[in-house]
Amino acid sequence: MLLSEICEIVNGTVVSGESRLNQKAEYAFASDLMSDVLTLKVDHFVLITGLANVQSVRTAEMSDAPYLLLCRGKEVSEDMLKLAIENNILIIKSPFSMFKCAGLLYSAGIKPVY
Repeated sequence: MLLSEICEIVNGTVVSGESRLNQKAEYAFASDLMSDVLTLKVDHFVLITGLANVQSVRTAEMSDAPYLLLCRGKEVSEDMLKLAIENNILIIKSPFSMFKCAGLLYSAGIKPVY
């Protein structure tokens, strides 16, 4: 699924990495526990989280998850934005809960990591 479609589905706003909207993602993983994300064995997935801090961007970078979906209307800090731009990470923010974002994307065909 194109990231632009994902953005539409979750009523999202692109915060960084707009040039990546024409790329595709097949998998997504939802978690606020970044230690869980670091155990994943798949690359190029959408990380769905409500954790709005630099650690979420760092975890996305380390996990080869170039797409970050920030839920619950959380705002992106200047430090998060700077790090995302440096690492070419797409950040989409959504007003929806993590549960709703994950459910909408799953219903639209995004596969779970496991």
